[in-house]
Amino acid sequence: MSHGHESTGHEDHEGHGHGEHEGHSVDMFRNLFWGSLLLALPTLIWSESLQGWLGYSAPSVPFRNAVAPVFGTAVFLYGGRVFLSGARREVTAGQPGMMTLISLAITVAFGYSVAVTSGWVGEALWWELATLVVIMLLGHWIEMRSIRQARGALDELARLLPDTAERVTEEGTERIPAADLVAGDVVLVRPGAAIPGDGVVLDGRSGVDESLISGESTPVEKTEGSEVVAGSVNGSGALRIRIDQTGDRTTLAGIMRLVQDAQESRSRTQALADRAARGLFYLAVGAGALTFVSWIVTTGDASLAVQRTVAVLVIACPHALGVAIPLVVAISTRLGASNGILVRDRRGLEEARSLDTIAFDKTGTLTMGDFGVVDIVAAEGWADDDVLGLAAAIERDSEHTIARGIVDAAGERSTDVPEATDFEAIPGHGAEAVVEGVVVRVGGPALLDKLGASLTPTLDDAARESEKRGRTTVYVVRDREVVGLLGLADRVRPESADAVARLHALGLDVVMLTGDAHPVAEAVAADLGIETVFAQVLPDQKADRIRALRSEGRRVAMVGDGVNDAPALATADVGIAIGAGTDVAVESGDIVLVESDPRDVARMIRLSRATYRKMIQNLWWAAGYNVVALPVAAGVLARWGVLLPPALAAVLMSASTVVVAVNAQLLRRVDLAG
Repeated sequence: MSHGHESTGHEDHEGHGHGEHEGHSVDMFRNLFWGSLLLALPTLIWSESLQGWLGYSAPSVPFRNAVAPVFGTAVFLYGGRVFLSGARREVTAGQPGMMTLISLAITVAFGYSVAVTSGWVGEALWWELATLVVIMLLGHWIEMRSIRQARGALDELARLLPDTAERVTEEGTERIPAADLVAGDVVLVRPGAAIPGDGVVLDGRSGVDESLISGESTPVEKTEGSEVVAGSVNGSGALRIRIDQTGDRTTLAGIMRLVQDAQESRSRTQALADRAARGLFYLAVGAGALTFVSWIVTTGDASLAVQRTVAVLVIACPHALGVAIPLVVAISTRLGASNGILVRDRRGLEEARSLDTIAFDKTGTLTMGDFGVVDIVAAEGWADDDVLGLAAAIERDSEHTIARGIVDAAGERSTDVPEATDFEAIPGHGAEAVVEGVVVRVGGPALLDKLGASLTPTLDDAARESEKRGRTTVYVVRDREVVGLLGLADRVRPESADAVARLHALGLDVVMLTGDAHPVAEAVAADLGIETVFAQVLPDQKADRIRALRSEGRRVAMVGDGVNDAPALATADVGIAIGAGTDVAVESGDIVLVESDPRDVARMIRLSRATYRKMIQNLWWAAGYNVVALPVAAGVLARWGVLLPPALAAVLMSASTVVVAVNAQLLRRVDLAG
């Protein structure tokens, strides 16, 4: 169910998004509630029925018999107008629903009370009418406030952007509105300030809180050349940043679009709730008509018949059905976004609960996507760091992929790298240089053949294992002595093994797709605990592999980087784009995992399952409540003295909505990490 920003308050039940001015609607229902409550008090106090039941006498005032009708009418016209106008919109659209039911109930009560007050025999329902309108307004106010709070993720994200920025000029700095920044501007971001746009650090070092895109509160170290995103908060150091993207082009804006699209997209469960709500309208009207006729025929008491009819119409209002799904959708979307899980299509998240197979692209998804040192074996008398340091000394100034991997590994391990001189490339064999007065060479097996160098048994075994695992082996030779070897490969992400284990724990099969040769693929799969591997698969063949898995009756999710994996992502039951980093405008997947952490796939599965459970629980409660309450409201227990007054029916109807809302809020307690 949706809420509009006009006086109708509610839209239809088609699952459209909330109105742009949703806050105004919440305020409107709040004001209508308090105003109607004040008008209802005289109606109740001067009600003859209540005076008789409660044994008190209302103060004597002029025209005391007119107090209840006058104020009851005021409540109907003032507080009831939002339901009447909403019913008109529903009927005009050919989709009568909750607003139509409420309007029908209060209109019947009002018309009957006017007739009785005008002289028709019976008992007027002024206090019941006033109470009914007040309780309905209270229920709508609570519902809309709950949904607005749950959907507050967009407002929270918008508040992350600073209003002003400190732009660097030739004269110094100037404070300008952040909206005036353009690509190419350089800004100074002081400690504790928010970053006004996506960009690159030109100068400075600081830890930056990027929890808005990752869900992780641990600051990310930023130095010269590091990318930063708008809305993230600078730590203790000052940064000079070149702005590359501003406004709607920033990562934050992309996240906001995805969150909004997800909240407005429709799920199958929402469609089921919509159909149930529409069906309930016709059921309620039929039950109301049958109730009225039955009571007239059996008792001849029109007043009692009207009361029963109004109670049926009120109790049948699909209020709980209306809030059951949208509130869960809003909370789950917000919960996902705060954990770096962005939902592009609600149906994708809903389908994820029934997956049984997760197919991972290897490069850049389970691995780092770059060449790095994965193994170091030193000869007897040498330390691993000594071997790595000598290799890095030779390769320090080279731009070759293997060379960069060796140098980066030395930097990550804080290895002491000695100075090298007289560097010389050996075409087809490697490179050499003088380190501490001794010639040191680095290269592959061809280098050993050229030098006639031999390997110790330990190094020979290590070399054979490295070759078996499809790694590139680099030997370090000092004055014709092989002092060690380095195994280089696409490095496996530290989180990947845990990610696979978590998916297995959830009962899912894990498959790996890669264009690498079988030895490389099988080595990575063995490290991660993946049993099914498809190697030497070209990008355009990955979609075929996904189709083949689905043809076996599997429910398959494809996890990839969203670029060359786009066809496979689109072919799978659920496409999951991982490692989007600062680029959240990924169009290929149903789900976007902002961080490059494959463990987020398991978190997404848990979110999907928990969300679906809450949806079904809410639907069962909302529908089950009506199944039980309708016959009671119609009076099937009347012979045992059990009758449901219209006002009590309104209380129970609103209570059912509160139960649904509270149950939806419990979704926040789900432990996505398991």
